[in-house]
Amino acid sequence: MVTSPHALATEAGAAILRAGGNALEAAIAIGSAIAVVYPHFCGLGGDSVWIVADRSGRKTCFLGIGQAARKLPDFGGSIPLRGPLSALTSACAVDAWRHAHDYSARHWGGKIDFSVLLADAIRHAEEGFPVTRSQSFWLAFRQAEAAGWPGFAALFMPDGAAPEAGSLFRQENLALSLSLIARDGPRSFYEGALGTRIAAGLQAAGSPLTSDDLKATRTREVAPVSLSYRGFELLAPPPPTQGLSTLAIMGILAHFNLAAQKAGSADHLHLCVEAVKRAFLDRGGIADPDVVPQPVEEWLSTQHLVQAAASIDPARALEWPAPFRSGDTVFFAATDAEGGSVSVLQSTYFDWGSGVVVGDTGILWQNRGAAFSSDPKHVNAIAPGKRPFYTLNPGLGLRNGKPALLYGTQGADGQPQTLAMLLTRLIDFDEEPAAALAGPRFLLGKTFSDSRDSLKLENDAGEAVFAELAARGHALSPIEAQSPLAGQAGVIAIDEDGMATGAHDPRGGGLAIGISSCGMRSRKKPSANSCKFMRTALSWHSRWIKWFLPHRLSARFLACRKR
Repeated sequence: MVTSPHALATEAGAAILRAGGNALEAAIAIGSAIAVVYPHFCGLGGDSVWIVADRSGRKTCFLGIGQAARKLPDFGGSIPLRGPLSALTSACAVDAWRHAHDYSARHWGGKIDFSVLLADAIRHAEEGFPVTRSQSFWLAFRQAEAAGWPGFAALFMPDGAAPEAGSLFRQENLALSLSLIARDGPRSFYEGALGTRIAAGLQAAGSPLTSDDLKATRTREVAPVSLSYRGFELLAPPPPTQGLSTLAIMGILAHFNLAAQKAGSADHLHLCVEAVKRAFLDRGGIADPDVVPQPVEEWLSTQHLVQAAASIDPARALEWPAPFRSGDTVFFAATDAEGGSVSVLQSTYFDWGSGVVVGDTGILWQNRGAAFSSDPKHVNAIAPGKRPFYTLNPGLGLRNGKPALLYGTQGADGQPQTLAMLLTRLIDFDEEPAAALAGPRFLLGKTFSDSRDSLKLENDAGEAVFAELAARGHALSPIEAQSPLAGQAGVIAIDEDGMATGAHDPRGGGLAIGISSCGMRSRKKPSANSCKFMRTALSWHSRWIKWFLPHRLSARFLACRKR
């Protein structure tokens, strides 16, 4: 099964699984395709964070995080949010694809050539794809300020305005860059002919990044951090990501009997909100562990989490303690016939990243360096070669040592908040992915459209819930039901019999596709006719996806083995 925010990217991953590929190979296909068809939230000029696990007990994390330029300019007291001086960290997403491909070959028997995994991405860039409503909205929203971004308007607004949703959008230069990567290998992005063109384009735009910075960019493979929660081992990426924050929230909630409450009730929401506030008190200390010691064990210690849980007043809200960080990203996931499972977030930080299109490569560069602080005393102070605090926070849950939940969301500050709601609905209230994703959610803090540090709550939570939360002291700001402000998440759940259930968020245009595989092991064994029916249905389903691009789909399929 695969899930992503865009039907074409999901289909790219599903095609790899149908061809006998594994979850890592499918994820590379999804990641490269989504970099083309979702250019406002991710791309080749960004980063990615991966959590990988299988049934043998292997579990690991790929941190595809670029580092700050070695030669930094004088920012004059503040780091720009956009433009060339915000393009100050290298991009590691392409190298993360390389690392995933190597890991696939070493540990999962992967045999599909890297160039094949990029085929759909190249085709969509070359031949074009329908502009999503999301892309059209964010172009229109940033149109005024985007006029000054180097090379941006010529690529994304060729007629001087945001293209309408549904219109065909081509990226010929990006197609050429992807073709060079497919031909010469992913390291060509950093060290080959393409890398030379990228370095020259960055320099011409005014970025401090050099060819040496590109060559030094490498994915790091590290152990994930983990926490036990009601029979699951929840995995998260370590610092400099905010994965610790999600685990801390769940560690605090573990000390409450949520199952005795009602999903979506004022009690459920209040506890999740208050757990978020306590966990975020430590979040400000997260930084690059190469530079700043990270007391991970202390932050996730039982004593620390018990104290945080004990400080929650069931009848009264704590003031919101955290500053606002913007950021957008995409989540995608895949699980294969052998139980190999991958949970990924890929991003250029803000919508449209730095706004800098690198020369004639068609590559939009990230502005992740804007997450640094210009205060030299801050734990996240900018320094040459340092990695910034990172919001990317994909998750993977193990049950009895085997992958059981793949989950993640777009949303910067909102990622741990959305995941708290999803995980409590999935685990405490035993909801299936589609139901958990559709439930009302919240977002604490400021947003691009509301500068108040209030509790944004989707209005389908109901009047009674709003009234009860207000009585407990929450400063509420209603937002529309199924609002994109509440994140765009995806979930794949795998039960102990091999049944996979997946969905992507109804707040976006995502899709989950399940693949019937007669080679999978399962305790349950449908008839040959049943197996044939599922294959036929999937064949029709794939054509329907290709032509009609549905907004979302929940998929549920049972594995079978050959008779």
